[in-house]
Amino acid sequence: MHLVFKIVVFLLSGFIFSQNTPNTFKNPIVSGFHSDPSICRVGNTYYMTHPTLEWFPALPIMRSKDLVNWEKIGHAIERVDQIHFPDGLDNSLGMFAPSIRYNNGTFYVICTCVGCNGNFIVTATNPEGPWSDPIWIKGPGSIDPTLFWDDDGKSYFLAAGIVNGNRNKWPGINGIFMQEINVKTGGLLGEPIQLTHGHASNAMWTEGPRLFKINGEYLLMVAEGGTNENHAITVFNSKNLWGPYIPNHANPVMTHRHLGYTYPIVKTGHGDLVQTQQGNWWAVLHAKRPIKGQSVLCRETFLAKVEMTNQESGVTPVFNPGIGLLQFEQERPNLPWSPVKKIQERDEFNNEKLGFEWICLRSPIENWYKLEEGKLKLKLRPKVIDSLVNPSFWAQRIRSHHFEISTQLTFNTKKNNEQAGLVVYRKSSTHYQLLKEKSTISLIKTVALKQTGTASTKTVVATVPYSKDDVVLKVKGYNLDLQFYYGENENTLKPIGKVQDFSIVSDEIAGRFNGTVAGLYATSNNIKSSNWAIFNWFQNRNIN
Repeated sequence: MHLVFKIVVFLLSGFIFSQNTPNTFKNPIVSGFHSDPSICRVGNTYYMTHPTLEWFPALPIMRSKDLVNWEKIGHAIERVDQIHFPDGLDNSLGMFAPSIRYNNGTFYVICTCVGCNGNFIVTATNPEGPWSDPIWIKGPGSIDPTLFWDDDGKSYFLAAGIVNGNRNKWPGINGIFMQEINVKTGGLLGEPIQLTHGHASNAMWTEGPRLFKINGEYLLMVAEGGTNENHAITVFNSKNLWGPYIPNHANPVMTHRHLGYTYPIVKTGHGDLVQTQQGNWWAVLHAKRPIKGQSVLCRETFLAKVEMTNQESGVTPVFNPGIGLLQFEQERPNLPWSPVKKIQERDEFNNEKLGFEWICLRSPIENWYKLEEGKLKLKLRPKVIDSLVNPSFWAQRIRSHHFEISTQLTFNTKKNNEQAGLVVYRKSSTHYQLLKEKSTISLIKTVALKQTGTASTKTVVATVPYSKDDVVLKVKGYNLDLQFYYGENENTLKPIGKVQDFSIVSDEIAGRFNGTVAGLYATSNNIKSSNWAIFNWFQNRNIN
């Protein structure tokens, strides 16, 4: 009887599992500020990384078994002594597009630190870390590097740059060059060879190279057209490693540039390819989901099926065969469904360290925060969030067009210069601050005067009297509307100010390459202080 019971339970559990296993997946597979994805497979496990620009820790390492369910397991740059992001590092500088590769027992992440020391490699035998100190690469000025190993074991460095004197041949010209590299030392060997300037005679911003060897043929995949309307992925074919690399007649193999804003997914490009253990091909790439023409979530990571065909030009990747466009929902990869632990919506600060979703601006050299007794304590420092510094500010990516982000703050001050609270942030010159002060709660709006530069206008939108030490602060987002709230507890919240315009943080208005976040902030506004702000919990919840 006992055996029969076990058999019934086993069969029932299998039935329930099959009922809960979807046939489709939904895009984006990683939502919010996750651009320029790079991916590799080791056995039956997939690993992915993304750029983080001026944010620390940098270059998240993500893991998946099925290409759909992803979890962060660490960061390639996780220690302040690995790479220093100095005060003064401009908005959207820092960590540009990385590449993750695996060879002979070692993981390699290669990247460019713009505003730091250029291109570097970090390595690990365990992708969860620890990752090595950077191996700096001295060579031609370039961005978006990647590594490639050929069948003979030699390793090669590819990057976006011009090494053949064609720098001013047409506006926006760039290209891909290659050079042999010693990955242990970072030393480049021989002379750099220009592989391409793009698929057309006036191609712009060719970058993000990925090199593959498929059926004895070399396939070079790149991003083109910048990150806006003309963004695209193109490919080049060669029978020989060093070329010539001939533009494929199917180019661009993936783009939405011909659709304008009539399609709900726009500005597709900059991706990577991976082959499953079953031999199927898939691509990860970034794109945007605008609301009324405004991309407030910036570039996110999408997944697309790829059929590797053999056409007139040679090996040719066909993205989402029969459709040719990114889809919000489609049949998922033929891989075992492998759910991961959901992102923690509410952080009660009960762990010894902050979770992998938390990021801060530039390098936290000073010891300005601590986790104690289930609370996150931020030291009030002179540094302010509208400067190019490392302020007392921890944030998380905003992951949905419909969200609620809130916190409970304990804060007391008798000084007019001391403030603490909740911030919705895109860059130093564009953000909203909901702050507790000496005897008031204030909502402050800062808007950039131009897409480039740090000049801005600062407006106090609303101020209300508030004398208690404890307060709950909240922002609710719905499409392009933001409403801010305050109250003694979660059940007594009142709106402060009118509905605010979320579009000021969008790519179309704010510009550049980083993304939109929200988080916890404390400052003494250019005056030294010994005060601390205490945050009892933080909640980042999608409501769609």
